[in-house]
Amino acid sequence: MIKTLSEKGLRSEHCYAGGFASIGLSVLSYFISRKFSRKGADDKAQGDRWGIYVGQWAPTFFALGVALKLEEK
Repeated sequence: MIKTLSEKGLRSEHCYAGGFASIGLSVLSYFISRKFSRKGADDKAQGDRWGIYVGQWAPTFFALGVALKLEEK
């Protein structure tokens, strides 16, 4: 699978950028979700769920980045 991704043009730098973007998007989605919750209700649980969901992508991107870096060598 890693070889195929490498042949398709995906580079380790792309995956690292995706990992860092996922971390930033996680924080952003947490605060946006809390801001647009129902009037008068600080729906912290909903914001937590969105932040955690998006934050789980980061390790996958970083692992793919490492695997692609090894494939590039």
